[in-house]
Amino acid sequence: MFTKIAKIALLSLSMGSAYATTVSTLSQETAQYAVDTYQSAMVDSLAQLVRHDTRAIDGVLATENPAHIAFKNDLKKQALALGLDYKDEGYLVIIGLGDSKDRVGVITHGDIQPYNASKWAKSPLELDTTSEPGKLIGRGTEDDKGPISTALYAMKSIKDKHIKLNKRIELYVYMAEESDWAPLEAYVASHELPEINITIDAEYPVVTAEKGWGLVKVAFPKSKLPANIANNTPYISAFTGGYFVSQIPEDASTVIEHANPALLAQLQARAKSFKKMKFHFELKGKQLAISAVGKSAHSSKPQEGINAIPHLAALLNLETIQWPNNGAGTMVNFINDNIGIGLEGKQFGNIAYRDDFMGPMTVAATLIKQQESAVELHINLRRPKGKEKQQLLNEIDQAITAWQQENNAPLTQLDHYIGDPFVQSDAPQVDTLLSVFKHFTGIKDAKPIAIGGGTNSRLFPTAVSFGPSMPGADYTGHSEHEFITVEQFVLNLKMYTATFIELAK
Repeated sequence: MFTKIAKIALLSLSMGSAYATTVSTLSQETAQYAVDTYQSAMVDSLAQLVRHDTRAIDGVLATENPAHIAFKNDLKKQALALGLDYKDEGYLVIIGLGDSKDRVGVITHGDIQPYNASKWAKSPLELDTTSEPGKLIGRGTEDDKGPISTALYAMKSIKDKHIKLNKRIELYVYMAEESDWAPLEAYVASHELPEINITIDAEYPVVTAEKGWGLVKVAFPKSKLPANIANNTPYISAFTGGYFVSQIPEDASTVIEHANPALLAQLQARAKSFKKMKFHFELKGKQLAISAVGKSAHSSKPQEGINAIPHLAALLNLETIQWPNNGAGTMVNFINDNIGIGLEGKQFGNIAYRDDFMGPMTVAATLIKQQESAVELHINLRRPKGKEKQQLLNEIDQAITAWQQENNAPLTQLDHYIGDPFVQSDAPQVDTLLSVFKHFTGIKDAKPIAIGGGTNSRLFPTAVSFGPSMPGADYTGHSEHEFITVEQFVLNLKMYTATFIELAK
């Protein structure tokens, strides 16, 4: 009797030539039928799913989170109404079509990242179809509730056409992708999984490599300044920024004590060199408050955002002032010396490196946490292959220690986490996915790509990611302006319908 690994390996070899490199007429016709029949219903489905606030709650299991339970009940209602079967495994929901023992897995998630409701034209839990015509705006529209609705109606269209499938299609909806992979890892370890899998939680054309997620945390103790400094010298009494670790923050703020009109004028003049940033200055007596607004983005794609934290720190990087070490000031000095407004950590000792296919490691200061006795800086890394984990940890430690000694600055390194990059080299469905993408987009030179994000692809056999975001388009998941265009929503329905047929038939 074959082991699970041996079975998958044998299937991979035997299916190397089994998947088509052209899109069948049946797939094309069913894809068009799906759009003609279900475009409006798919939008309604998404509106129902978006209204559930499926953020993680600290200390509450997803299986006990009322919003998660309500979301799953809504999903069950939709699935059964479409004639699909539904199974609730706690953290995981499986929606299926067909009864074959061989299966195709479609991996998604139903949980969402935090949001700042004040940043949205309407509630992020309301599908906004009117503020920006042509866009479906709301938390989860791209990541990942939009893809769930698309998959449901792709499966429904296949069922309508009575297409005989050689493989069962299973839609996996995990409820803690954004916060806790452990329950899914436990499920994967104890269950027989589909032999062929795709994740619809990333980008097109086909994602075959993902960077490893990392987090560096440094604490800067809060301390009182010597009397001669506290009474005469400008110092930073507060610095805040960021909303959650996996988002490039668009907001940061600081307060400077013992400021004066001359310092204000100097900073205002300097602000003019930051063309893409917005700064607001307010001087009251000797206290200067500054707020900075950039652009939020997924932290796996820092180039698509404008990070308010390092930009505000850079504004304060004056040749005439060395900020006193008191926690907030120490942190600003650290950011300016080690991170700057670059994206690749080239100022951070020797940690910077790149891979020819996966690209450079990215380094972003994404969150500042205020503790009672210290201010914490959280730095999100996205790491390609090419450097061993321990080497990178050693280089991080060396850079921080060297800076601390050189500047006589008190700080504490907290627990760092360095995740592994993922490369999929054994996915026989890649050519089929590329064929579907080329056919429906007209992009004939499409090739596999690498991304900075990490998806559940790495937990499933032969899995690669396929959409929902187009190459060259900003990925809006994790941002404070998440949306999917109606045009893309419809295109995804075509491509997912055709893909499910090609992989399951």
